[in-house]
Amino acid sequence: MAASTHTVTNQVPPLVGYDVFGSDRALTEGVERHSAPALLDESRAELTALGRIAGSAEAQEWGALANENPPELRTHDRYGNRIDEVGFHPAWHQLLGQAVSAGLTDAWGRPGGHLRRAAGFLVWTQAEAGNGCPVSMTHAAVPALRTDPELAAEWEPRLTSHRYEPGLRPAAEKAGVLFGMGMTEKQGGSDVRANTTAARPLDADGEYLLTGHKWFCSAPMCDGFLVLAQAPGGLTCFLVPRVLADGTRNVFLIQRLKDKLGNRSNASSEVEFDGTWARRVGEEGRGVRTIIEMVAATRLDCVVGSAALMRQSVAQAVHHATYRRAFGGELIDKPLMRNVLADLALESEAATTLALRLAAAYDTVQNGDDGADQERAFLRLAVPAAKYWVTKRCTPVAAEALECLGGNGYVEESGMPRLLRESPLNSIWEGSGNVQALDVLRALQREPEAMNAFLREIGKARGADHRLDGAIKGLLTELADLTGIEARARRLVERMALVLQGALLVRWAPSEVADAFCASRLGGDWGTAFGTLPHTLDLASVVDRARPVGGE
Repeated sequence: MAASTHTVTNQVPPLVGYDVFGSDRALTEGVERHSAPALLDESRAELTALGRIAGSAEAQEWGALANENPPELRTHDRYGNRIDEVGFHPAWHQLLGQAVSAGLTDAWGRPGGHLRRAAGFLVWTQAEAGNGCPVSMTHAAVPALRTDPELAAEWEPRLTSHRYEPGLRPAAEKAGVLFGMGMTEKQGGSDVRANTTAARPLDADGEYLLTGHKWFCSAPMCDGFLVLAQAPGGLTCFLVPRVLADGTRNVFLIQRLKDKLGNRSNASSEVEFDGTWARRVGEEGRGVRTIIEMVAATRLDCVVGSAALMRQSVAQAVHHATYRRAFGGELIDKPLMRNVLADLALESEAATTLALRLAAAYDTVQNGDDGADQERAFLRLAVPAAKYWVTKRCTPVAAEALECLGGNGYVEESGMPRLLRESPLNSIWEGSGNVQALDVLRALQREPEAMNAFLREIGKARGADHRLDGAIKGLLTELADLTGIEARARRLVERMALVLQGALLVRWAPSEVADAFCASRLGGDWGTAFGTLPHTLDLASVVDRARPVGGE
């Protein structure tokens, strides 16, 4: 008799064995929209292959194992020699190897590289987000190294390689390498100009020895790092290899690994430099200028990564509601649940659409195509505004999506807690909200061409929706007076991001999506929690568009 109580009914099958790319209509349409026709078939094929791996049971198991078995620090070998190694579960290497082989560190030198890479990054982050940290930094190191043609010629082929080779060996002996970064220090945080790490020049041109402590050094198992230190001429960017050309290990003392809220598969560390050999990148005293392109690229990855976490959260919620029955029918058909799901889907699609638009702009700039200067100016404002807003929306989306699964979502096996723990990271990494807002103000005050490019972009949608037109008018009023604006910077940047998202959706999304976004986010017909959309909208179509099926 007791055995009958264990009959399992009304439990949702796992979302597994599907194409993460092909089942995401906002993503597939965005890739088609921004791709050059000659590249579209190739891009679709590579993203479909990656999407099927990302949605497989095997990749999901890799993600779970890599987070259940976080990295371990080994400072010394059995004889007492300092080795400073970080050990990882095999699943981590599977994830990172797949990311590298899929070209997620290779954007700068191939046609349409930024769009293809961003779409792939969005797909693969849904399998596991932690491995995106070294992938992102390796990708973003390229423009910083290009300030020194000699360094770029040596390192760029390794950084953009599709070969993953773990282990500490001289970079010249490896077909592919990964890069990390070390900028922040205990006393400064985001204020990197307060750094105290010292760089003493050696007799050889461009060579220095570093002494100091980095409070956050991301991915310490990497082959090289870009770091900031105080040279005689001021704050300067340096390349620090883990292993020197002669095979000896550079002085790279890992003091401890950080015990983090999320991102647990990835190692973040504190490191000590004590006579650490480094090569200068760029000119002395221009460290921030040298590394700024790296920062911009990783900020875009914060947008893409948050869009990925939102998409996976929404996919899980819609999938659950499709199969779960309650109160006499499927959850997805209940008007209130449909409202919640549609609201979440709007946030996800707006983030994906914006992320791909920014990636496409990078390709135009990289290729020097017509409009490159315009796109460069647009990115100057759009990247920090998007980074501010999209990353901040990630946590409430993940939390609400978890709630859609009820108690099942609160259990680790569902995967939802991992998404929730990961969700605040991108808002903190590469400058938290205030840093992004202040950066937008700096661009508005110093670079009028950036504001003009931004206004031209949103102006392409004027006249298509009265709520968008009203929001643009209100934004122009706010932008007309920038005196004393710092205290309201967050409000302004939020409005800029929302207007930009609305303009993109009005131009490119189905009418039901654009209508719902403009009514709620721009028209003010919205509450303070998800699930408060106007009931007269076509919410069923919005939810159906977000359903994670049809990718085969």
